[in-house]
This record gives sequence, C-alpha cells and structure tokens, in this order.
Amino acid sequence: MRVFFVICLLVLSGIALPLKADEDFCGGIRNTAFKAGEVLTYKVLYKLANVYVGAGEAVFTNTLEQFEGKTVYHVTGEGKTYSFYDKFYRVRDRYESFIDTTTLQPYKFIRNVNEGGYKTYENVSFIKATNTAITTNGVYKVPSCIQDVVSAIFYARNIDFSRMHPNDTIPFDMFLDRQVYHLYIRYLGKETIRTKYAKFRCIKFRPLLIKGTIFEGGEKMNVWVSDDPNHIALRVESPISVGSVVVDMINYRNLRYPLSSLVDL
Repeated sequence: MRVFFVICLLVLSGIALPLKADEDFCGGIRNTAFKAGEVLTYKVLYKLANVYVGAGEAVFTNTLEQFEGKTVYHVTGEGKTYSFYDKFYRVRDRYESFIDTTTLQPYKFIRNVNEGGYKTYENVSFIKATNTAITTNGVYKVPSCIQDVVSAIFYARNIDFSRMHPNDTIPFDMFLDRQVYHLYIRYLGKETIRTKYAKFRCIKFRPLLIKGTIFEGGEKMNVWVSDDPNHIALRVESPISVGSVVVDMINYRNLRYPLSSLVDL
C-alpha cells in the first residue's frame, strides 16, 4: 500500500460514518457535510523510538466544475515528501475524482503516483449503466455502488452515525489497481484527543486495511474524526513495518460549518 493511498484511506476510514449494521455503503444521499472550496491539509510523521519526524504533507481540495455536461465536485489530493525526506524516499502523488453533485457517485478517477522510483498511472471511467470500470488496462465489472478511494471520502461524510453502537461495522466496495476490494470500518465510540494542531472532540474508528508493502493488514489502525457536522479526519495512528505513522490535520479552509469539535488550541 503506497504512501499517498495510505493517507487517502486514512481519511476515508475516519469519515466513513456509520450506517445501521444491516445496511451497506450505498443508496441515495444528500450532501450536507461539505461545500466547494474546502481545503484540508495533513502532515505525515514517522515515529521511531519515541522520536517523531515530519516526512511530508497531503492536501485535499474541492472545486465545483463541469464534466461532460454534468456539474461535479472535482476533488484533488496531492501528497509529497519534504525536501529533506526526498533524499530517502521521494513522493509526488496526485489523485483526482469527478463526483456527481446529486448522487455523490464518481464518474472518473485519476491516479498519478511517483514514489521512491515506483511510478504508476491509472485513469478510470465508471459507467453506471453497465456497472463497469473502463481503465487504461481494460474493462472490469464492478458492483453498482462502487467508489474510488477519493469519492468514498466525500460520500461517507454525509452518512448518519447516530444509530451506531461500539463495534458495529460498515462494509463498502472500492475499486483500485484494477481490483474490487471488499472492506469495512469498525465504529469504536467517542473520545477527546489532542493532535499537533489542537484538542478536539472526536469519533473513533478502526478500518480493515489491505495487506501491502507498509501495513500488515487487519484492524491495527486507529482514526479520529471531528465530532461535528463537517466530519473531517483529525488524526490517524498505525504501526508500520518499521516504527509507526501518525497523520494529523494541520490546516483547513472553507469548511461548510464551524469546527465546533475544537476544544482549545
């Protein structure tokens, strides 16, 4: 699992807010959580022997555009390492999703990854009428409620979590790397925590991770999101192959609502 995809999944894991246990990650939903113009910035820190080292940042932006005659949210996520860390493992990633403003379902997903010499490009068009994903490498059958790694974030921010109980899970399907992943998120309850930015009232989750080059897979990651109508990810912590990683929200602009979960700076 590559670095920037990790960050996307962290945010997804945090804000994929609960459905009832017998529902799935699907169905019509109205956007009440975000607006065009929102910008979220995250800092990635590696922890080794109780020492935190800032490795890079990821920025998510959301604009309102026209795509093939339809009004869409164009969400872009860009991740990069700091110049010092570039010497060891240089990252320059860009993820994009074009999301229908009414259904919050994706029309197109673009991934352009450059990490430590590893490069990949993926351009996916989702055809809802045939439940297919057309990629640069072929055509693939997908479930009717498939999401890409970015669109799922914004869809999930609008799901009601008030009916959930600790240990309830939320399943969802995601298309990435020409595969459909059947994942879930486990709701753990509420906590108040202090991040590098401030102290917040939070909702806590634990996602099922895909086994890859950094994470072992399973439920070893903890995610905290804002306990307010914005539902933005605030902190993520997880062990990795060497040490652990922490991802903190460090800046935000143009939220739809006041960040009322903020306790103090």
